Amino acid sequence: MNAAVDVLQSTHQHINRDRLWQSLMDLAKLGATVKGGVCRLALTDLDRQARDIFVNWCEDAGCTVSVDAVGNIFARRPGRNPNLPPVMTGSHIDTQPTGGKFDGCFGVLAGVEVLRTLNDLGVETEAPLEVVVWTNEEGSRFAPCMMGSGVFAEKFTLEETLAKVDADGVTVGEALNAIGYAGPRTVSGHAVGAYFEAHIEQGPILEDEHKTIGIVMGALGQKWFDLKLRGVEAHAGPTPMHLRKDALVGAAVIVGAVNRAALGHQPHACGTVGCLQAYPGSRNVIPGEVRMTLDFRHLEPARLDSMIAEVREVIETTCEEHGLTFELTPTADFPPLYFDKGCVEAVRGAAQGLGLSHMDIVSGAGHDAIFLAELGPAGMIFVPCEGGISHNEIENAAPDDLAAGCAVLLRAMLAASAAIASGQLAA
Repeated sequence: MNAAVDVLQSTHQHINRDRLWQSLMDLAKLGATVKGGVCRLALTDLDRQARDIFVNWCEDAGCTVSVDAVGNIFARRPGRNPNLPPVMTGSHIDTQPTGGKFDGCFGVLAGVEVLRTLNDLGVETEAPLEVVVWTNEEGSRFAPCMMGSGVFAEKFTLEETLAKVDADGVTVGEALNAIGYAGPRTVSGHAVGAYFEAHIEQGPILEDEHKTIGIVMGALGQKWFDLKLRGVEAHAGPTPMHLRKDALVGAAVIVGAVNRAALGHQPHACGTVGCLQAYPGSRNVIPGEVRMTLDFRHLEPARLDSMIAEVREVIETTCEEHGLTFELTPTADFPPLYFDKGCVEAVRGAAQGLGLSHMDIVSGAGHDAIFLAELGPAGMIFVPCEGGISHNEIENAAPDDLAAGCAVLLRAMLAASAAIASGQLAA
């Protein structure tokens, strides 16, 4: 490992920045939008075209390519010891309907650039390397999100997943067959020596702190709820203020409570009311019902529970004060996740060795790495995105930052390969 890493010296000059950038721009042509973004939904013909390009690039790099039954694509570069579990990297190439060029795609094409760079340098790794395209990470056409990695990690069954339908009634299985990516490889039971995922941050922290590399320590736990408040519809004129049972007034108090709870549990706390509907929705009728969503996130389970308890107390008090009733229904529960210490230190060591500014950071969004972390050691690398904007056609990232993130990925994967060979990193 030391010899392989030493070949890369102390800079990221061996990463071909322009080649990486051009690969991203070439992929972005498939589904390009007028505003400069990408609309390439999972398992559409545009997705097929993007998959075909990935397969061609990896085969040109000397990889063996296989596809599993949910459409995940694995490009394998052999190592000296084929019996060792692979060091994997990857992400997704499906997008939101108004997506950008970098979300997911950077992680995949950074992996391709790692393979190309190793070929350029004539570096042979101890363990095999694999670059993966995970099916339907976004969940825009088919729910749930992170579908391919979820099946790989046995979070979802293959049978139930293939039966999921889109808005037109097309199943995942039908769509996979239509684009020719219903593969023969089994979807589970494969060893993961280590997994790294490079990604744009999708937030503003790195840019605000003027850091190039985010060393991702883990992912926030998430708990979601649907809240229904019920009061009494009444005429907006004849009904005195003190006799109203206004569900929207109660909702306003609760929105403030969610915000206060998140601000009061920093760092790493987020609280959001993303949807709010008032009924009956007439300008001269006091709202008798409000339906709203509550989204709580934190890295520490106890703090996450404390946020929820504080808001629930406000809900109960507010309903009593305003003559309302409520229903609070849990809809999602993802526990906080800490990435493997060895993988985190491999990323940190790579950033330090390359002389890149860096900081510890936590992911507030879901990524395929979260599921892979349950199968073996895993870590993530963040690079800045302009204005913290993602899931948006104007999403942007700097070529130098992308190349730096790719260089960190390369070094981390080499370190993990050596650690697996020596038994210091065990799946």
